[in-house]
Amino acid sequence: MFKHKHPYKPFIKHDTKKLIVGTLPPPRFTTGNLLEKDVDFCYGSYYNSLWLFIDKIHNLNLRYDNSQEAIQQRKNFLINNKIGVCDIVESCEREKIDASDLGMKNIKLRDIIGYLKKYPNIETLLFIGGRSKNGPEYFFRKHIKAYNLKLQLISNDTPKIHEFVINNENKDSKKALKNRVVKTVSLTSSSGAANISIGSNPLYKQLKASNPKFNTFDFRVLQYREYL
Repeated sequence: MFKHKHPYKPFIKHDTKKLIVGTLPPPRFTTGNLLEKDVDFCYGSYYNSLWLFIDKIHNLNLRYDNSQEAIQQRKNFLINNKIGVCDIVESCEREKIDASDLGMKNIKLRDIIGYLKKYPNIETLLFIGGRSKNGPEYFFRKHIKAYNLKLQLISNDTPKIHEFVINNENKDSKKALKNRVVKTVSLTSSSGAANISIGSNPLYKQLKASNPKFNTFDFRVLQYREYL
């Protein structure tokens, strides 16, 4: 049984407003056996195209290699745009060493609500993936039950949008601050495995029909541009 532990601590600053939430990077990021174009940072897998979409949207001219410069480029973007990253899975076990969400067993989750209380400027959670089993939204729904919280649907379109209310309790001062509303956005997964589901999306079909050159990469860029 392979012990798949998340290799990166949450990347959050005190002025972070949006938080990217996924599950786990591929096992090679835990073992350190990176590919030539992988970046040793959150969403650094060259085959998970999140940074390719961000690069396209913001014209960042990012490096895709194992260099420290490539890591720093991504950190700079996140800091400058007040975006953080906190995947919801801390660790799991796998019988097969792959990146499948469904292959995860004995899953330990991170305390996302705890981070939201620690960093009160966070307004939005960006789930990288839909509500599929063992996806970030799926785990988050399980996680918030312990806090007696519930997601309220705001928009059923793609991407689905929910919100929930938490209090800004300051554990240091034991003083309850004003409650705040946090929005969640379930973005289409940035992995190639989501291309099949994109192909059946009504909006994608409509855009593809009007422009045959429109593809799944363009669809994600169009969707992500509003939030990233």
